[in-house]
Amino acid sequence: MKDERGVYYTPSLQHPEVRMYVRDNEGEIEFRLYNPDEPIIWEKHQWVPYQAIEAAAAMFREKNTDRNPLALYDRDIARKLLEG
Repeated sequence: MKDERGVYYTPSLQHPEVRMYVRDNEGEIEFRLYNPDEPIIWEKHQWVPYQAIEAAAAMFREKNTDRNPLALYDRDIARKLLEG
């Protein structure tokens, strides 16, 4: 899907208003979250490369937390959207 911000998918079926935007930056897929209930997220956070997301996920695993940053960031979906 696409709107004025760019190409996006909905990362959570429970919250269809939340969008994950994706772009290709010189061959690297980057992500940026938009939540209309919390517009500060879009304003304060820039595009995040997938490598940084993987590094964050590794840190969460090391701390044995139940949080998984990879749950919102789907590289396969991003690739498909960017190909189309």
